[in-house]
Amino acid sequence: MTDARRALEGRVALVTGAGRGLGRAVALALAAEGAAVALAARSEAELAATAAEIDRSGGRARAVPTDVTSESAIETLVRETLAAFARVDVLVTAAGTAVFGPVADGKTADWDAMLAVNLRGVMLTCRAVVPVMVRQGSGTIINVASIAAARAIPGAAAYGASKAGVVAWSRGLAEELRGAGVRVGVLLPGAIDTPLWNATASAPDRAKMLRPEQVAAAVVLMATLPAGAALEELTLLPAGGIL
Repeated sequence: MTDARRALEGRVALVTGAGRGLGRAVALALAAEGAAVALAARSEAELAATAAEIDRSGGRARAVPTDVTSESAIETLVRETLAAFARVDVLVTAAGTAVFGPVADGKTADWDAMLAVNLRGVMLTCRAVVPVMVRQGSGTIINVASIAAARAIPGAAAYGASKAGVVAWSRGLAEELRGAGVRVGVLLPGAIDTPLWNATASAPDRAKMLRPEQVAAAVVLMATLPAGAALEELTLLPAGGIL
């Protein structure tokens, strides 16, 4: 009998933002399902800690320090992933950044950073992985957006715009790859209790937010659907209703 908890045995996942927060939780969850995991983030120390935790649990991980806004860094990430594991079956783009506040007070540098990480980073990573999955004839891409892409939230106009771009990108990419055996989905979670909020003044009640592990479970669901089915858009909100 196949162990349902090992649905990704023999598969390879690549997770951006894997050093902490949601990306770390996703990497651990995919490893628990049996996947070998390539870990990408800017912090080498945080990546090493995530990799060590996967190793201790009997899994396989490869840490590749990566700036997702750099085209050459993304190319190196995919090249090293293939060198280590020979394939990429699941891509999760969980790297993200956020600065909140009224538009009138917004700083162009903050907007540029959000667009670079939240949108351009997703686009670069997908583009680098797509040829690999097309050659394989299979693969699942899961891009992490936000409920802010679908609902107007005061103080989150620029952030929401960057995430709305991820939704549009994912929809278009899904259509392009529909006949290639590659699934593309986008996840729109509500507020998640991660270190992203540490530097945010007047943050909402973090006790009412989603836990990273809950969002990671949604990623696993999207990644482990049987062939022939695709969860292309999934909205996940805290039961308490906080965005």
